Amino acid sequence: MSTVVLVGATVANGLLAGLFFAFSCAVTAGLHRVEDRAYVTVFRATNTAILNGWFLPVFLGAPLLTLAAAALRPDGRAWLVAALVGTAGTFLVTVARNVPLNQRLARATTGTAAQWAEARRAFEGRWNGWNAVRTGTSTGALVCLAAAAAG
Repeated sequence: MSTVVLVGATVANGLLAGLFFAFSCAVTAGLHRVEDRAYVTVFRATNTAILNGWFLPVFLGAPLLTLAAAALRPDGRAWLVAALVGTAGTFLVTVARNVPLNQRLARATTGTAAQWAEARRAFEGRWNGWNAVRTGTSTGALVCLAAAAAG
């Protein structure tokens, strides 16, 4: 059972690390090249679309499975505790930083060109910065889980 939980934690954290990395390398890089209205419209649509039956179980499961793996596998406990710190950091950054930014973007007034530009200005840099942090924390968790599995 502990091996199945460790594999599940590794897969869930790997999926999150890949998602956040893809946002950093491709999605936000591509959106940076478009005008304000397109940027805000697409990001709003993406923020709505990601709340689905594929993402939420992985997002919630990553820290829970990592916690369970740490409880079930005393042989790799140091790596698993480090992984738990990383995955908890990913969860907290997302909930405390990225989600509130998403919510502000959803509520932003966008009736004029200046409002579209302001909505983007208030969002883009901050969101990208916090996404970089959670890319690092989720990748760190993945590395620690892999080390625990190898150990």
